[in-house]
Amino acid sequence: MAAPASPPPPRASGRTIVLAAIALTIAIALAFIAYPLYQAKHHKPTLGDYGTVPAFSLTDQGGGPITQSALRGHVTIVNFIFTRCDTVCPVSSMKMRRIQEETSDQPALHLLSFSVDPVYDTPPRLTAYAQRFDADPSRWRFVTGEHEPMRKVVEDAMMISMDQDGHTQANGAPNIVHQPHFLLIDRDLKIVGVYDSTDPVRLETLVRDARDLARNGS
Repeated sequence: MAAPASPPPPRASGRTIVLAAIALTIAIALAFIAYPLYQAKHHKPTLGDYGTVPAFSLTDQGGGPITQSALRGHVTIVNFIFTRCDTVCPVSSMKMRRIQEETSDQPALHLLSFSVDPVYDTPPRLTAYAQRFDADPSRWRFVTGEHEPMRKVVEDAMMISMDQDGHTQANGAPNIVHQPHFLLIDRDLKIVGVYDSTDPVRLETLVRDARDLARNGS
């Protein structure tokens, strides 16, 4: 008498296969996101030399003078905004606010925002803008001044354009073309890093590099 045939192995349902494929896709996507962030946090920083901040005499949001000496002895993260901007600048300032919060344990690490629309961006307007983003005036200052002295610092030394492109924004204000980059400046006024703020990995790298400089000196 022949032995009874073994039952066929259970077959995966179509739903199970689809769910497994989705899970695998998500796992691969997370790996692609997480690995660059891991590298940014653990890779030894390699800082560059993009020149030195020149002498300047401008005005901060409180109406007081600010010169290059305000950067000496501190590690400084710099970005570029204008208060009438309704696209890139609010996002850039929110990222600076996050950096301010993440580095609250580093009082030697300062933040500086240069206006690329200095004629319009008077100290009172910059003060109101700073308040929108909870800027701590002891660590995060905003800079304005006459157009030509500002242009020499922003365009010539810091490599950021501040030209109107002839178009207007949705709010009717002129559109000023400027790169969304953040700069890292060491205690001796040397520009040691340029970071694309639209890239989350580069922002992680910026915070790490800034912390390293603040802890260990330049």
